[in-house]
Amino acid sequence: MAGLPVKRVLGINGKDEFKAGENTNNTDNNKQSLSKAALAVREENDKVGEREMVTPTGSSIKRSSSRPQLDLSKAAIQGNSEERDPTILLPNQSDDISHLALDIGGSLIKLVYFSRHEDQSIDDKRKKTVKERLGISNGNRRSYPILGGRLHFVKFETSKINECLDFISSKQLHCVGTNSLWWTSDSPSNENAVIKATGGGAYKFADLFKERLGVSLDKEDEMDCLVAGANFLLKAIRHEAFTHMEGQKEFVQIDHNDLFPYLLVNIGSGVSMIKVDGDGKFQRVSGTNVGGGTYWGLGRLLTKCKSFDELLELSQKGDNRTIDMLVGDIYGGMDYSKIGLSASTIASSFGKAISDKKELEDYRPEDISLSLLRMISYNIGQISYLTALRFGLKRIFFGGFFIRGHAYTMDTISFAVHFWSKGEAQAMFLRHEGFLGALGAFMSDEKHGLDDLRAHQLVERFPMGAPFTGGKIHGPPPGNLNEKISWMEKFVLKGTEITAPVPMAPTGTTGLGGFEVPLSKGGTLRSDASALNIGVLHLVPTLEVFPLLADPKSYEPNTIDLSDHNELEYWFTVLSEHLPDLVDKAVASEGGTDDAKRRGDAFARAFSAHLARLMEEPAAYGKLGLANLLELREECLREFQFVDAYRSIKLRENEASLAVLPDLLAELDSMNEEPRLLTLIEGVLAANIFDWGSRACVDLYHKGTIIEIYRMSRNKMQRPWRVDDFDLLKERMLGSGGKKPPPHKRALLFVDNSGADIVLGMLPLARELLRRGTEVVLVANSLPALNDVTAMELPDIVAEAAKHCDILRKAAEAGGLLVDAMVNTLDDSKENSTSVPLMVVENGCGSPCIDLRQVSPELAAAAKDADLIILEGMGRALHTNFNARFKRDALKLAMVKNQRLAEKLIQGKIYDCVCRYEAAS
Repeated sequence: MAGLPVKRVLGINGKDEFKAGENTNNTDNNKQSLSKAALAVREENDKVGEREMVTPTGSSIKRSSSRPQLDLSKAAIQGNSEERDPTILLPNQSDDISHLALDIGGSLIKLVYFSRHEDQSIDDKRKKTVKERLGISNGNRRSYPILGGRLHFVKFETSKINECLDFISSKQLHCVGTNSLWWTSDSPSNENAVIKATGGGAYKFADLFKERLGVSLDKEDEMDCLVAGANFLLKAIRHEAFTHMEGQKEFVQIDHNDLFPYLLVNIGSGVSMIKVDGDGKFQRVSGTNVGGGTYWGLGRLLTKCKSFDELLELSQKGDNRTIDMLVGDIYGGMDYSKIGLSASTIASSFGKAISDKKELEDYRPEDISLSLLRMISYNIGQISYLTALRFGLKRIFFGGFFIRGHAYTMDTISFAVHFWSKGEAQAMFLRHEGFLGALGAFMSDEKHGLDDLRAHQLVERFPMGAPFTGGKIHGPPPGNLNEKISWMEKFVLKGTEITAPVPMAPTGTTGLGGFEVPLSKGGTLRSDASALNIGVLHLVPTLEVFPLLADPKSYEPNTIDLSDHNELEYWFTVLSEHLPDLVDKAVASEGGTDDAKRRGDAFARAFSAHLARLMEEPAAYGKLGLANLLELREECLREFQFVDAYRSIKLRENEASLAVLPDLLAELDSMNEEPRLLTLIEGVLAANIFDWGSRACVDLYHKGTIIEIYRMSRNKMQRPWRVDDFDLLKERMLGSGGKKPPPHKRALLFVDNSGADIVLGMLPLARELLRRGTEVVLVANSLPALNDVTAMELPDIVAEAAKHCDILRKAAEAGGLLVDAMVNTLDDSKENSTSVPLMVVENGCGSPCIDLRQVSPELAAAAKDADLIILEGMGRALHTNFNARFKRDALKLAMVKNQRLAEKLIQGKIYDCVCRYEAAS
C-alpha cells in the first residue's frame, strides 16, 4: 500500500478499514503535516471506540483486542483537509498487516499467523455494467475483516527459539497484538502488546518474549485450543481428515452439518480422549497414562536413543518377531482358529524376553523400538474405540505429538480400531494436526473472523520455501523473492529426478488380536515420506459454490484418478517434458533479461521439486487430482513473478484469427439453420486444437500457420464423433416434427484458449445464440493460465469482432462491453433495450481446469437465470467436469489432444472429439 492514498472507512466489524485509490502527486498546497493527518485518523478512531457496531440482526459486535497496526510516519492528507472523509496518504504502510498465535511445546513451536493481502480489483465501467445487469452491488457482498487474507503455518524447533523470535520480529508480527493504533517502525515496543499463546512454553518462555519483543503472552487453555482448532479444520477444509491403512492414505469428506459429536484423541505424553459435541462444547471422558511419554521414556531406557525422532527412526528398521510372542510361537506355528486368532497375532508384547536367555544388549534397539511402538499404539487404538463405543460416537480423530505423521504409528492405531470394531469404525487423522493448538489460540481472539468461512472459501497453496519442503523443518522461510531464489539455488537440485513410487509391502506377519498388519520389518513404510506438507490457506470469502450443480456434496471435479501410481507417473512425465518449453516462454514473456532467466531457472527447480515430492508421497499436499497438478504449475509460475507466460503468443494468435473472422461469418450466414448449427459445433471442436499445454499440439505449430491448422482441422471433422450427442442438441435447439422449442433464456459459455479457439470457435457459437434471442455470458479465467483467454482480455477481442458484425456489436453494447457505447448503454437507448446482451464474467480461478465448488460471485449471480451451460476444452470439459451433472441443460465440447486421456476417458484416440449433451437433471 506504500505510496497509495488510502481513504478511511468504517468497517462492519467496527475496525478501521482503508481503501486504496489512485496515486496522486503531492503539492505544497495540499500536502498536510503528519500531526494533522494522524489527528484525522485518531479523532474518527476515538468516535468508533465510543460505540459498538450493531449487525442487521441487532446483535452487538465487540471490538477485537487485536487491531491492525498502521505506520503513520510521513502521513499526509491528500486534497481538501476540510472534507468529512479526507484521503490520507500512508507512504510507509505495508499491506502485510498480520495477526499471530503460538503453540509452544517441548519440541516444536507452531505459529499460525494471518496476513492481509487484499487484491485491488479493477472495477472499470464494463465490469460495473455487467454487475448492474446481474443485480450485483458492492454493498451486497458479505463483509469480512479477513477479506483477501492468508493463514500461514510455520514451525520451529523449540531448542532454536531465537530463530522463531527473529522471524516474528522480521515480519513485525508481534506488533499486531497491541491495543494502540499508534505504533510505527520507529516507535519503542508497546508494553501492552499481547500475543495469544498456548502450550507449556507459553509459561516457560514468557519472560524471553517480553525481553526480546516487548510483548506479553496471553495464555489460552490447551484443551480449549485443541478442540477449537480441530472444529475449524474439520468444518472449513474439504479434505482435512484421512485414514491410513497399510501405508495408504485416503481422504475423507466430512459434512460440516453432520460433524458432531466425535471423539478427539490427543496423544501427548499421556492420552486424553475428548468427546466434542459442538463449538465450545466438549468434555474429557477418558484417557490413559500410557502414551507418547511412555514410548519415549521406556525407549530411552532400553535403547539409549537421545531423541524421540531417533527412536521412531529406529522402528523403521525393526523386526518385532524377535521380541513379541506370537500365537504361532505358542501353538507350533499354527493358528488358533477356534477363537479366530492367526499364527501371526501378537499374544504378548515383549513375551519372548521371558523365555529367551538373553540380556538387554543381546536385542537389537531397532526391534525393541518397533515392539514398543506397536504395544502402545495398539492399546491406544483399542481404548479409543471402546470409549467411542461407550458414548455412541461414529468418528474418532487422532492427533498430538505422538502421531507426527508417522506411518507405522498411524497404521497400528488404525488396525487396532479396525479389528476391535470389526471394520465398523475407522481411525482418522488430520493434515494440520500439529497446528491444532496454535490455530485454536488464534481463534480465541474476539474477532478472528474465521467462524463463518466454509470449505469453498479456502484455497490452499504450496509456495516453495524452506519450511515447506518435505514436511520438515529447514529453518525460517525466505523473506523475499531474491532470498527464495538463493535458497532454491543452494538446496534444490536442477532437474530434480522424478523417482518411482515407494513400493509397498504385501500384507503380512504380525498383528494384535487376530488382524494382520504390514511386514513386521519397518523398512517399507518411510516416516519421512509419510509426513504431509502444510501450505498457506488463502481466505477468499467471496468465492461461492456454482449454484447449478445438481448435487454439490457429491461433485468431484477431477476426472483422472491419480491414486493409480502408473497414472501418476505418466502425467508427471508429461508435465516434466513440457517444462523446458514453458520456461522458455516464461522467460521470453519478461524480455529474456538475466533476472527473468534466473527466475525461470528457480521456477524449473521449484516445480520439479514439487513433482518429486508428490511422486514420493502423492497425498503430501492433500487429495491429488490432475486439476490440482495443473493449478500447482500455474501458482508456481506466479510465485516467481511470471504473470502471463504466453502473452505475446496470445496477442499474435488473436490478431491472425480476427483477420479471417469476417469471411467465416459470411460463410455461416449463407447457410440454412440446420447445417449452420452443425458447422458451428464443428468449428468449436476444430478450433479447440490450439492448446499450448498439449505436446502434440505444440508439434503441430511447426507444420503451418494458425489459420492453415484450423482449416485442416475443420476439413477432418466427420461424424460420428467419439462422443456424439449432436442430434440431441439439434432437437433441443431446432426442434422436430415442425415444433420449434423456445430459445434458452441465458447461456453460460466457459471458454478455453485464445486465438482461433475463442475467435473462430466460441464467438460464432455465441453469435448464433444471440441471434436466437438467448443472453450470452462468456466465462473466462480471472488469471492467465497457459494460452487460455482471460476475462480481462475478452472485451477487447469482442470489440474487434464487433466491428465486422452488427449482432455482436449490439449485444456487446447491451452487455456493456464496448467502452465507446457506455453512454448509450447507461441511457437505455431504444436500440439497446431490444438487444439481448453479451456479457463477460471471470470464473474466479487461474488454472486450465475449473473446480465449480469455488467460483466468483459474478459467475454465481449470472448462473441464477441461466438454463444452458457450455463447457469447452480439455481442461474444463474433460480433465474436470466430464462427469459433472447440472440442474440445467449442459453441453461439453472438446477435442482430445492426449492419447492416454482419449484411451482412459472415451476409449478413443488422439484428436477424437467429444460433443456430450445432457438435458437438465
